[in-house]
Amino acid sequence: MSRARPSHPRAERVGDPAMHGRRIIIPNKHGENLVGILHETGSKELVILCHGFQSWKERIPMVTLAGALEREGISAFRFDFAGNGESEGSFQYGNYWREVDDLRAVIEHFLGQKRFIKAIIGHSKGGNVVLLYASKYKDVNIVVNLSGRFNLERGIEGRLGKDFLQRIKKNGFIDVKNRRGLFEYRVTEESLMDRLTTDTCTSSQVISRDCRVLIVHGSLDKIVPAEDSLEFAKVISNHKLCIIEGADHEYTSHQDELTSVVLDFLKTDSCPNKGTANTFPPSRPANSPHSRM
Repeated sequence: MSRARPSHPRAERVGDPAMHGRRIIIPNKHGENLVGILHETGSKELVILCHGFQSWKERIPMVTLAGALEREGISAFRFDFAGNGESEGSFQYGNYWREVDDLRAVIEHFLGQKRFIKAIIGHSKGGNVVLLYASKYKDVNIVVNLSGRFNLERGIEGRLGKDFLQRIKKNGFIDVKNRRGLFEYRVTEESLMDRLTTDTCTSSQVISRDCRVLIVHGSLDKIVPAEDSLEFAKVISNHKLCIIEGADHEYTSHQDELTSVVLDFLKTDSCPNKGTANTFPPSRPANSPHSRM
């Protein structure tokens, strides 16, 4: 009963994929084909973009950032994790380290083509994935975490209900339905435990000091609270923290501010150890845009 991948209503798409670059298929170590879009500029430098939970490569901020990087002369690759978007495989709850494996397959593919991986950027769950990657591998020196969740125990009740542990112990799974009562995906006990046992604190602590980490969050994020970014900042040794005032989880009305922060960081040669939080822009009053996730 596990669904192949989350649905993506047409209203959530950002443009026509064929208009934005070249479609590339990369197999992961499980024999599943990962589908991505390469924004080729001719530069050997490449930035890889990772989407969030129940998302895909065609949503903001993936498309926005890829376009901004392309205009700066930096090639970018945005792809769907297994079981999401156009990629093969079954959608699974949890799956953090398996998505790290997907990212590893993508990076090895481009390293084999003599590309230089300038940075990996992840949004929401993808932010967790890029940080986990940096804790295990040491071949990428710039990591950008956009709105990642530090405490993975939070947010579960909102999706599964307060008694989720008792129900999943009793039945072995919980089926998540949308507001119309239609089936979306199945959460198994194994996949739930995968999320609950993923240790973001320890993994963040072992990220090399040679790796520069940018942590970005929207001050009005209703999906993942901005406080989570402060927790990441406490344990990542070489980081810069930026809170974008008034931004929601997807930076819906703050795409320009987001791209400016990310591009500025990519162009900087260093960032302060144990950096303090900055807000961007400092003079902008806080609004309350609606989150689309």
